[in-house]
Amino acid sequence: MTVAQPALAPPRITSRSSRDGGLILSSEMALEPYEASLGMLLRRWAEEAPDRTFLAERAGDDWRTLTWAEANAAASSIAQGLLDRRLGPDRPLMILSGNSIDHALLMLGGFLAGVPVVPVSPAYSLMSTDFGKVRHIAGLVKPGLVFAQGDAFAGALGAVDFGAAEIVTSLDELPATEVTGAVDDALARVGPESLAKVLFTSGSTAMPKGVLNTHGMLCANQQSLAQIWPFTETTPPVLVDWLPWNHTFGGNHDFNLVLKRGGTMYIDAGRPAPPLMPITVRNLTEIAPTIYFNVPAGYGALLPFLERDAALRARFFERLELIFYAAAALPQDLWTRLEAVATQERGEPVRMTSSWGLTETSPLATSAHFPIDRAGVIGVPVPGVEIKLSPVEGKLEMRVKGPNVTRGYLGQPDLTAKAFDEDGWYRTGDAGKLQDPDDPNAGLVFDGRVVEDFKLMTGTFVSVGNLRVSVLAAASPLLMDAVICGHDRDYVAMLAWLNLGAAREVAGAPEAEPEALVRSPEVAALLRSKLAEHNARNPASSTRVCRVMLLAEAPSLDANEITDKGYVNQRAALNRRALEVEALFAEPPGAAVIIC
Repeated sequence: MTVAQPALAPPRITSRSSRDGGLILSSEMALEPYEASLGMLLRRWAEEAPDRTFLAERAGDDWRTLTWAEANAAASSIAQGLLDRRLGPDRPLMILSGNSIDHALLMLGGFLAGVPVVPVSPAYSLMSTDFGKVRHIAGLVKPGLVFAQGDAFAGALGAVDFGAAEIVTSLDELPATEVTGAVDDALARVGPESLAKVLFTSGSTAMPKGVLNTHGMLCANQQSLAQIWPFTETTPPVLVDWLPWNHTFGGNHDFNLVLKRGGTMYIDAGRPAPPLMPITVRNLTEIAPTIYFNVPAGYGALLPFLERDAALRARFFERLELIFYAAAALPQDLWTRLEAVATQERGEPVRMTSSWGLTETSPLATSAHFPIDRAGVIGVPVPGVEIKLSPVEGKLEMRVKGPNVTRGYLGQPDLTAKAFDEDGWYRTGDAGKLQDPDDPNAGLVFDGRVVEDFKLMTGTFVSVGNLRVSVLAAASPLLMDAVICGHDRDYVAMLAWLNLGAAREVAGAPEAEPEALVRSPEVAALLRSKLAEHNARNPASSTRVCRVMLLAEAPSLDANEITDKGYVNQRAALNRRALEVEALFAEPPGAAVIIC
């Protein structure tokens, strides 16, 4: 089987010095004109490709599908219903639910009516014990309508005061609203400065921040992507996608790509977790994507199925043009296994790529729109975006300017002011460096978080982000995530969470609970062996891991231990687990500490 490699625009990057001693990178490719609003994209494809499938979700053994024309009609009725209820810029639409066609139609109705949409992480309602984040968000947003699909959200609805908001738990009445000229009038008033979304992201210790996402930000970002991925114009993307719409990767990058290019999105109800992976596998066995997006944990969960299931492998690679990872660094062993399984099926690897950005940058700021042969390269600035590499704490912080950058945070002017430097650049807190100092076209390499790195007692710096990726790759597939410890200590150690599926196989206990697995001698022996090999290859004090403690308790959502990028929040975890850190370095070490 042969699938043509996708046509990518070659990078043309220039560099100049900044007044703070850093370097400013930008693309010579000018950003071309883009739509005034996301609603205009819905209208375009409803006219140009009315019968093409736009949205699909599993309905038993079949798929419920909506064409572009059907989605436009339903979203227009919903827009009318929102306008009838006097929703608008000051009375947003708050959505507690996960991805679904109903969620998508509400979001599209908001785009048409000029009503900001606020998709809230379902975990804040379903996994929280106090609903504190939902309460905090509701207080900031002051919604006019709250949509919570199904009975699972009854606890949050009963515990949180949503003020005068109308509560809707099923999408029955709104799509039946008779459309008037008010909808087109409202759409005509929506412009680049109009607020499209508020996306809430977690901080290190504080409550989530509401990032203002305008129509101009999101449309400019998709125009940047369209110019560097010209193949998506001739081949409208078909996605099988689980990434949550309350997060910028799934909700802005992926959903809006389908909206921009008139593609098709199959909503995947699976997740990279043992009980839900069979759902993803079934969907991918039926639907062949043209581009596949996932996070590293997702690829780690999918690979064993691809490696042993010939039917899945054949369908997955049938028309796949691009494999894309983001949200966290991809361990090199996963990269190698993806190349191997692709080559097994079609005789050559599928092009793999990545990008970098944040909720505050819509999210695309850099993209590797050129061939790369290893994980870690995050690409070059996309058209219209500038990256400044600013010297901070011995690293180069990546700061961003462009039409894709937020104007700030909802109701928090103090945080907004701190987010930008004196020259108006957005401070990301992420560090980067040029892969080749003499050639900016070779791309940037992610260099961890500026604030995460620390010194050992010897004064040696530990690069937390790089070490974490290296250790997780060495321990693959045994560990899910880790927190690197050692600030002002003599050596590096870590707290870690097991990949429960892999750990159960090692322990020979398919039903074992986490509490038993962290005490398993078989798990400890294998982890010790894998980390000994890592240490032999990385003998320096800043790269050698001397001790590990496995944690049975999952990272806490309420305590902000999970970042909006999907991995463990180093600072918050260290603050919350100070007792475990002390036990990790205790002399003599306790039975729970694995000596490497």
